Amino acid sequence: MHEEDNTLNFVKEMDAFPKVPESYVETTASGGTVSVLAFTAMALLAFFEFFVYRDTWMKYEYEVDKDFTSKLRINIDITVAMRCQFVGADVLDLAETMVASDGLQYEPVIFELSPQQRLWHRTLLLIQNHLREEHSLQDVLFRNIMKGAPTALPPREDDPTQPLNACRIHGHLYVNKVAGNFHITVGKAIPHPRGHAHLAALVSHETYNFSHRIDHLSFGEEIPGILNPLDGTEKVSADHNQMFQYFITIVPTKLQTYKVSADTHQYSVTERERVINHAAGSHGVSGIFMKYDISSLMVKVTEQHMPFWQFLVRLCGIIGGIFSTTGMLHGLVGFCVDVVCCRFKLGVYKPKSMSVFDGHVNSLTPLLSENAEH
Repeated sequence: MHEEDNTLNFVKEMDAFPKVPESYVETTASGGTVSVLAFTAMALLAFFEFFVYRDTWMKYEYEVDKDFTSKLRINIDITVAMRCQFVGADVLDLAETMVASDGLQYEPVIFELSPQQRLWHRTLLLIQNHLREEHSLQDVLFRNIMKGAPTALPPREDDPTQPLNACRIHGHLYVNKVAGNFHITVGKAIPHPRGHAHLAALVSHETYNFSHRIDHLSFGEEIPGILNPLDGTEKVSADHNQMFQYFITIVPTKLQTYKVSADTHQYSVTERERVINHAAGSHGVSGIFMKYDISSLMVKVTEQHMPFWQFLVRLCGIIGGIFSTTGMLHGLVGFCVDVVCCRFKLGVYKPKSMSVFDGHVNSLTPLLSENAEH
């Protein structure tokens, strides 16, 4: 029993939070005001801190891409202002290997958009302009990747009677992970021992019109809600013999968010266009050429979240910091007020006069006077 008392006394001596009897504690209006302000500040900061805890951010890491054996998927949706029987699309890689274009479909359409489609296209271009100016918006797209609307052109809402004057080429291709050239030009492609060729001899130059609109072009797994740099691009040809070139650098990307995990590819692009005129020294073939190259670096994009223990630490820091700061400020202000009142004899430091009336002390008759007679 004696040992238990000694242990209990030892524990009491180690108490870092001694209790003060309530009879020794004096409450003041200024202290109560400071306490109300402190609790209000704590509640507001804790409320905002909870939203910081709920927020997520994207972490970017870079490493060498060691996967060279898998195939690269190219997702295509391009409309060309020529009839489908006059154009052909295929891919020729760096090893002069012609990739089969069986995954592409040729659909006769009208090149001009309907009013609703044009409105959708203008909205897409506006978003693309904002993405070029504010790169941080890409993180917003990554976090809300599955909530985004499909980036494909919506179907026409009208039933036009004009002839189908364009060809929509859409689908996907699987190519080797080497540099290559996807192109759309006059005539269907045929295999050749030294590469390939297009049957363009039977097509009149007057029918050449490579005005085109890229509704969608992406590499890798197709993910809804992601906008690519060429989505919504529209070019109008000023001449029959015109070449449009897109030089694309592809960056393999592993995306890991709380909503989706995917292996996709981002890319950057530069554009060039010129008129083919052999007499003026501008040689080449009319058509749309997309020359792509694959970066050796891979980007890992991971969505991260503040740990719960870190949220508790920050919350304790807010509460303890406000308590300490307001206590120090209240004590400092009280000390300054006491010094001023003591110096100028104000408040509780103001002197009181004493007087006597009928044996009682009041403020009418002086108790002691310098002119009193002895």
